[in-house]
Amino acid sequence: MSKNADITRHLEEERLAGVVVHNGLAYLAGQVADDASLDTEGQTVDILRQIDALLASLGTDKSRILSVQIFLTDIGEIGAMNRAWDAWLDTANKPARATVEAKLAVPEWRVEMTAIAALK
Repeated sequence: MSKNADITRHLEEERLAGVVVHNGLAYLAGQVADDASLDTEGQTVDILRQIDALLASLGTDKSRILSVQIFLTDIGEIGAMNRAWDAWLDTANKPARATVEAKLAVPEWRVEMTAIAALK
């Protein structure tokens, strides 16, 4: 973890920080499935589990998510992604969301998500 005045970086890797915290907000880097062999719904479930774990490690939870960006390699798979999303979503605290089709860095990845959440 590194700090720069009021900015804290967590889970740092060579090219990025997995989470950056600033002004009471947590910015999550792109999350992808641990198991790239899963289908779109399975990868989405795995990613949402990771997001829950990251938020918990920061003392917050999905009810505090403000915004999510979702990248699908095939927009035709939005229904499969939405099945996992709908099962996970806190319907009393829906975040803003954008979903787009995009090529991802690893061909086996079908879904990637970023999020911004308020800390408690």
